Amino acid sequence: MNVLSGFLPIWAITGVGWAAGRFNVLGSQAQGVLGRFAFAFAMPALLFLTLSRARVSELAGPGVAVFAASLLIVFALGLLLGRLVFRRRQADRAIGAMAGAYVNSANLGIPIAVHVLGDASFVIAAALFQTLFITPLILVLIDLDVRRGARDRWSRIAQLPLRNPIIAASAAGVTVSAAGWRLPSELTAPVQMLAGAAVPAALFALGMSLNTGARSDDATGRSERRVLVALKIAVQPLLAYALARWAFGLGGRELFAVVLCAGLPTAQNAFIFASEYRLNTELARDAVLLSTLLSMGSLSLIAWLLA
Repeated sequence: MNVLSGFLPIWAITGVGWAAGRFNVLGSQAQGVLGRFAFAFAMPALLFLTLSRARVSELAGPGVAVFAASLLIVFALGLLLGRLVFRRRQADRAIGAMAGAYVNSANLGIPIAVHVLGDASFVIAAALFQTLFITPLILVLIDLDVRRGARDRWSRIAQLPLRNPIIAASAAGVTVSAAGWRLPSELTAPVQMLAGAAVPAALFALGMSLNTGARSDDATGRSERRVLVALKIAVQPLLAYALARWAFGLGGRELFAVVLCAGLPTAQNAFIFASEYRLNTELARDAVLLSTLLSMGSLSLIAWLLA
């Protein structure tokens, strides 16, 4: 029940978004506008506040190293499968690999960690690693493909931290944290209000997307969805367990925290990134929904076996 209670807000907001789309409450453009708002304003605000208040030194622990290794291995495997098996373009491969490896560490991981572990510090450290290293990697891979053929592509990559609000906000947050600055409440209050809208906007847009467009039901698409969800729900936590137990010698509470975090479902950021760059949103959407549904059982199993 401690695990399942963390899922209730996600399903509730996604369901309201589905109903709004089903009955056309907000109009035909609402999903795109909400997704764009989340990408350009709300998520950057949330990332800036989170990183500005975090300690980057928390990434130095062996548990975070195990989590990082399992994520990078599964991410690389997702890229490889997308190229050799499913024959996707590079940008869609990046979204697919993200769907198979990038965990929902914030709005789901933190409440589950609080309920199950009694402490969210490890999940926050894992979220820092994803934000600082994996998110820029994904956005660079997408940008290199979307802007393929442009003569200034490499200068565009160099300017990506300035042009992309996600990376720019993350860099600003790390700068504030590293400098030891404590920003006045008058400055952070409006940012805090924007940050509070990030998760609801993303989940609402995700729910609305369930009503838009015809579902692609080809065999390749079905296989790819199944493979990516299996990577996220089964392969990544098993790999994290093997690395933690036999390569790093972790046990007890630290082992439990690593495997639980690795077993979290796909973050809705995959859907938002796919929407922003007009990529295959159906794949990201289904990976988020299916992995979230299945992880209710898999996380409960992890807690039963390792708690």
